[in-house]
Amino acid sequence: MSRQSLPLRLFVSTLIVGLLIGCAPAATSAPTSPATVEATNAPATEQAGSSEPTTQPTAEAPQTNLTDSCAPSDTTGVDYFPEKTTLDYAQGFTVEYHDTFKVVTVTNPWPDANQTFQYVLVQCGTTAPTDYPDAAVIEIPVKRMVVMSTSYLTQLDDMGLLDRLVGLDAFAYTSNPRVREMIDAGKLVEIAPSGTEVDVEKALDLQPDVIMTYSSGVTQYDLHPAMIEAGLPVVINGDWMESTPISRAEWIKFMALFFNTEGQADDLFNQTITRYQDAATLAANVSKRPTVMSDTPYEGTWYLPGGQSFTAQLIKDAGGDYIWADDSTTGTLSLDFESVFEKAQDADFWINVFGYKNLSDLTAADERLGNFNAFKTAQVYANDAHGTGFGTELYETGVEHPDAVLIDLVKIFHPDLLPDHELYYYRQMK
Repeated sequence: MSRQSLPLRLFVSTLIVGLLIGCAPAATSAPTSPATVEATNAPATEQAGSSEPTTQPTAEAPQTNLTDSCAPSDTTGVDYFPEKTTLDYAQGFTVEYHDTFKVVTVTNPWPDANQTFQYVLVQCGTTAPTDYPDAAVIEIPVKRMVVMSTSYLTQLDDMGLLDRLVGLDAFAYTSNPRVREMIDAGKLVEIAPSGTEVDVEKALDLQPDVIMTYSSGVTQYDLHPAMIEAGLPVVINGDWMESTPISRAEWIKFMALFFNTEGQADDLFNQTITRYQDAATLAANVSKRPTVMSDTPYEGTWYLPGGQSFTAQLIKDAGGDYIWADDSTTGTLSLDFESVFEKAQDADFWINVFGYKNLSDLTAADERLGNFNAFKTAQVYANDAHGTGFGTELYETGVEHPDAVLIDLVKIFHPDLLPDHELYYYRQMK
């Protein structure tokens, strides 16, 4: 099941919850500090006709990470990752750098997880370490990737890495125009179109270096166990467990680790932070903070963002007061209609309505929805202004660009602050 945010797969089920890059050796120049080694046919002491020991230079340390080639030598003592990233916000993964490999650990893959996932990313052209027996070993830079969430597509696109993409879980949820072109041209394969089962044979035929997916921690929703059992190179991404928009967006650095594009990811993330903080500062000192409710019920249950979730943080940073802001949950609340109505009936705004064209559709689904104040004042906003098929860009590009989502929300809650801005992700329901 494709996911656009956590999980769009859970959200939909609840509606409510490369190119083969050659490893050709790069040209080398004279090393800056060659290491002295013994000659094969002479001792390292002076001999007849020789005044110095015979030497053999090591590879020269690269000035930038190798993004499309392999190391020219397996010599130790050369740092192949001069562009290293650091984490300022994300809590769900760590990275340790060594000369020829990186150790990446996903520490919080799903709610209440009692296990972690570790990956040893080895620069191609060098030898993998042997002292990480429980880690999956992956050669980098990755040349062939399959992704199981549309939010990962934005990261690949922003870093110019869509040429490494060979497959998706399902095509129906994808809005990215460049990815749609690749689909139409027959360049991509979908390995889980039903969302409930992976076509393992198709996945194996793709010969991916990495299949990046996520786990909900709920057995009936997770697809990764079957892929791991089949011997596929699965990587668990835990971005959806982050509790703030910025910390979640920082997972572009996680993706970059597999392609050696850390420098590029850092630049992109820093730009996102600047835009986000500028928008939040604009809304920080508003004189009135409107109250905000979110989402819609599904089959008798109203699934809402927890009070400490990234959605709640977006509302706060946009100058709004989320009705459930005092809740301590970072994930999803599951409430009955009566509980929601009691607390949110007077809310000024209602956002993140999904699956309804207009206000009449809402009351056709449940006439009680017309009793909310936000409905009566037509301050109801759907989050599907842009999308293709079953997809919506809010859960695709919006994950990596929370600054753009925040600007939309500032416009909704405080239109006078951004008089010239036109909504992109949201539309006011009529």
